[in-house]
Amino acid sequence: MNQLSIRQHRNYLPTVQRLGDAVVIAATLYLGQWLVGKDLSDRTYLAILSAILLYSVCAEATGLYRGEKSRTADSELSWLMLNWSLTLFSLSTLAFFSRDGESFARSSILVWIVLAGSGLGLLRMLIRIACEFVFKNGLSQKRCAVAGLNPLGIQLAENTQRNPISGWQVIGFFDDRKDDRLHKPSGELPQHLGGLDELVRRARAGEVDTVFITLPMRAESRIRWLLDQLADSTTNAYIVPDFFVFEMLHSRWTQINGLPVVSVFETPLYGVDGWSKRVFDLIVAGLGLLAISPILLTCAVLVKLSSRGPVFFRQKRYGLDGKEILVWKFRSMRVCDNGPIVKQATRDDPRITPIGKILRRTSLDELPQLFNVLDGSMSLVGPRPHATAHNEHYRKLIRGYMLRHKVKPGITGLAQVEGFRGETETLEKMQGRVRYDHRYIREWSLWLDFKILLRTVSVIFKQENAY
Repeated sequence: MNQLSIRQHRNYLPTVQRLGDAVVIAATLYLGQWLVGKDLSDRTYLAILSAILLYSVCAEATGLYRGEKSRTADSELSWLMLNWSLTLFSLSTLAFFSRDGESFARSSILVWIVLAGSGLGLLRMLIRIACEFVFKNGLSQKRCAVAGLNPLGIQLAENTQRNPISGWQVIGFFDDRKDDRLHKPSGELPQHLGGLDELVRRARAGEVDTVFITLPMRAESRIRWLLDQLADSTTNAYIVPDFFVFEMLHSRWTQINGLPVVSVFETPLYGVDGWSKRVFDLIVAGLGLLAISPILLTCAVLVKLSSRGPVFFRQKRYGLDGKEILVWKFRSMRVCDNGPIVKQATRDDPRITPIGKILRRTSLDELPQLFNVLDGSMSLVGPRPHATAHNEHYRKLIRGYMLRHKVKPGITGLAQVEGFRGETETLEKMQGRVRYDHRYIREWSLWLDFKILLRTVSVIFKQENAY
């Protein structure tokens, strides 16, 4: 076997954006100091360095420089302003504890906030306009063909259209199959231009710069034949793996001594992403416990006075990577089921105490799980943890059920705000919950966590299926 070494395609646009953002932050802080008549000092340079570093950390956490976050100008500006707001919040917190903020005039700080925010947005739009001008005028645009008129090929073409600064122009689809077996692209996409022979002819004639092969992996013989034919041309060739058949949870490329591998099932929370989510959990959970301590005390007293038994109930559940954890809750039932058989709560369940009914209806019984967030066994947002008995039951019935444990369980989750809160008395409802849990893992970001927390507040008081 030949030594295999595959290099990741280099996209220099994120590097340009990073350097440009750093320059804007530094230049506007300097300008703000100059406008109010303040001389530069060591604290000014330290503030510039801190702002750039915090902005970079926030950018990695929010995915600001990832291509999928910049499909449209509006969404790109939204992510940019979110990132700048998080940076300002982090700087304010740092200045509060270090008291370095007293070294700067309020007027200069205000000028800097406005100038930097405006400058970052203006720079990003100028870069975008420049890229669109270059590509629309054919200065750096590549004519692409898609070999395979199937859902994967159509998705590829749609992605290139949604991102005009990518530099790809799909001229059409090529596939040997009969018309009744081909998928129909939308009217906005290029159409079927012929079979693979026609594609090879155009490639050899110099009419195609790049070929994306989206044929399924089972069509190995056709892929090999096409690659052999394209080798007699100067056309670039890319194979787009048909990984949709594996229902990928989270994927990324890596390599083992030069051998490329791609993950099919993996947690998205590695590196900076995992660290940023943990910091977010600690800050929000810590502040939340301080804010709701009177509510916790009131609930504890009511639970103790309303029925016999402990105030708290710690139930065995699966946590990250399927490891068993003990989840804190206010006791809302007259029983504390924690064995191999656990019956889900139902409407008018006689086991629920009068106070417990109120606690469960308002989700106040879940508040002690903030302690689980602080000790690291849970997160604020993630797939809701099920009783161990329920896990063992449903993992045999639902494909990919245990993949929801690739991240820490949460006090609330995407499934809960999408209508799958409360009892899951049918297999279809549990499948729906698991489907949203998988979607959360695939699409995770700090911004998604923040939106779910906001939506949870309204869901608690509107939904009728929590009992």
